[in-house]
Amino acid sequence: MSTAPYTRDTRPGISSYAALGDSFTEGVGDETPGGAVVGWADRLAARLAPHSPAPEFRYANLAVRGRLLDEIVEEQVSRVRDFAPDLVSLCAGGNDMLHPGSSPDDIAARFDAAVTELTGAAGTVLVFTGFDPRDTPVLRRLRGKIAIYTAHIRAIADRHGCVVVDLWSLRAIQHPRAWSEDRLHLSSEGHEHVARRAAEVLGLPPQPEPASVPKSASLPGPEHRPWPAVQVEDLQWARLHFLPWLVRRLTGQSAGDGMGPKRPDLSPL
Repeated sequence: MSTAPYTRDTRPGISSYAALGDSFTEGVGDETPGGAVVGWADRLAARLAPHSPAPEFRYANLAVRGRLLDEIVEEQVSRVRDFAPDLVSLCAGGNDMLHPGSSPDDIAARFDAAVTELTGAAGTVLVFTGFDPRDTPVLRRLRGKIAIYTAHIRAIADRHGCVVVDLWSLRAIQHPRAWSEDRLHLSSEGHEHVARRAAEVLGLPPQPEPASVPKSASLPGPEHRPWPAVQVEDLQWARLHFLPWLVRRLTGQSAGDGMGPKRPDLSPL
């Protein structure tokens, strides 16, 4: 099954990794004090490097915030043919899903075509389901749409033999601490949880969990607050974060306009 992790005995050697996608894979929300963007993909690469069968582990991160699926295919998927990495990860379609009137079936068909191209150019393809937005204001109205897309991702992974990171059921990122203030991007803690889960499904040996990242089972549940307070907070969030994002998207703008990838070449980590 594509969702099962590789065992330590059968996991193919990974000496090169290319990460493709949007802000999720770029690492927005997980910034160093100096402003550098880290993210789950960088964290996963750091976990893969010590197990590389080659003297040097090489890593590229082509993800750019705000990119739509077609842009990711045009700018990033095409580069993988030149890289021919042992591992490529693709998480795309989230920005498309948030666009009014978009179809999860149409987005999934284009995602399928991208995966078809990647499977011919990389040893292993790693894909991600959607997040469950049930506790996110506004976005929870799209829960059914995102669930349909998630079902498509699983079916695509089964057809192509991809490895799947199931974000929908990852309990650790269902807690508010896993998210940045904008509720659209993971926090450093959330990115760490995703990196750990990706390493797990790829069959890497488990690592001790840092003391700074509490286990999901030990996290307290979200604080219960009066309904009026929740509504006020949700309205403030929509005004400060979601509406500006929506306006940019409807006017053809993006937070990533003029930006390039942070690691454009498959180079030593």
